[in-house]
Order: sequence, then structure tokens, then C-alpha cells
Amino acid sequence: MTALVSFRDATLGYGQHAILRGFSLDILDHDFLGIVGPNGAGKTTILRTFLGSLKPLAGTVTIAPGLRYGYVPQRDPVDSLFPLRVLEVVLMGRYDRIGLGRRPSAADRDLARAALERVGIPHLADRSLNALSGGQRQRTMIARALVGEPNLLVLDEPTNGMDLVATTQILGLVRDLHERTGITVVMVSHALNEVANYVERIALVHEGGHTVGTVDEVMTQQSLSAMYGIPVEVSSFDGHRIVVAQRTREGNRHA
Repeated sequence: MTALVSFRDATLGYGQHAILRGFSLDILDHDFLGIVGPNGAGKTTILRTFLGSLKPLAGTVTIAPGLRYGYVPQRDPVDSLFPLRVLEVVLMGRYDRIGLGRRPSAADRDLARAALERVGIPHLADRSLNALSGGQRQRTMIARALVGEPNLLVLDEPTNGMDLVATTQILGLVRDLHERTGITVVMVSHALNEVANYVERIALVHEGGHTVGTVDEVMTQQSLSAMYGIPVEVSSFDGHRIVVAQRTREGNRHA
């Protein structure tokens, strides 16, 4: 497979402060990759580096020519004080194509409505963004990322703050988009139990190192115990993997 983004023995960080050393990873065409780890381990640093806002301190990061990102940020970037309609928010994803000061064309609006169809909310096009639920707002942000016709969809903590139902629906939507269209997807998350049941590969980032592989290769007690710094168990329930802290001899779970 073609690599869209390649890290080679990269040192990543800010100024003179290195967060990750010796980091190597290929994000492949048609990949469905989760970048997972605890807060402070370097997930956001990886993300900012391949999105171009950070440069590696050492090593190389290579981006395939013509790569277009569709980015869904961790926090809703649209100011709730503005009474924007859903279709207007989605059209923001076309601004780099439309050009500064130009009005969206009929073709741009058709693409925006098609993006809303892809995420399952075409009926909300004329609804105020402020009237939407959290899950509906996230679908709107995904449509905004898709309307720019990217070949790499990047989601930063896509289910942060959502309840179980909304989380399941959003992750199922992202998996369905990947399977139906073949778009490359990268999800950055601290929620291993959520991401591991949807992605195909995982880059597991932990203090002092990283592990990259298929879900089966990475979801082992050895890898996860190293990441969390405590013994963990990897269990399965109804086809879903669940990571839990091991019980101590006294019968209590590690904190």
C-alpha cells in the first residue's frame, strides 16, 4: 500500500523538549488507524506534526504529494454565539476551494448537502447548529471535513464528552464511511476500549515508547501493561475487547 504519511526515526516535541524519540509510523492509503495513549504521551504532538503545525526535531516526516486532509478537531470550532445553519457550517469546509470573499456556488451547496447525506443528517441542513444534540453537531463537523473532498480524514478525540449511545453511533458512522468509500481514517483518542473495537490498526503511544500493529497484535496484556504502567487484562464480551486493570491478591483492582 502507498504511504500517505511516513515518520522515520522521528523525534517529536516542542522547542528543545522532546516528547517522543525514535518514532516510526506509516499512515497507509485506505488505512483505518487509531493513535491511542494516555494524556501527555504524545498523541497530539504526532497529530500536529503530520498536519504541518510542528516540525520534527530530528528524523523525517514525509507527506505524499497532493494529500488533502479533512480535520475534525477535538473541540467544536464554531462559536455558538453565531446563529449559523448546519448547511452554512458544512460549507466552511469548502472555503479553501471557494476562495476568499467569494460566495459558494450551487455546486458547492450540492456537495455540502451530499456530505450531510453521507453522515445521515440531510434533514438538518436548515436547522440552527445551536439546536443540535452533541452527536448531531459532531456529524455536522464530520460533514464539514468531508465536503473538502479529502483523501485522509483525521478525527481528534471524536467522542469526547459523549454518552454511550452517541459514542457508539459516531464510531459506527466513521467505520461505515471508511468501509463504503475507502477513505483513510486516523482517529486520535485516549479511549482505548472504544477505538480498539472499530479501527484496523493501532499506534499505541506511551511514556518512553510506542507500538504499532494490527489490533490483535497491539491488544495484548504485555503491550497495554507497559502503556498504563499497571497489570491489565484484555477480555472479550460479545465480540468486543475490554481492557481492565488486574485484580490484586487482596481482590482489589489497581487504581
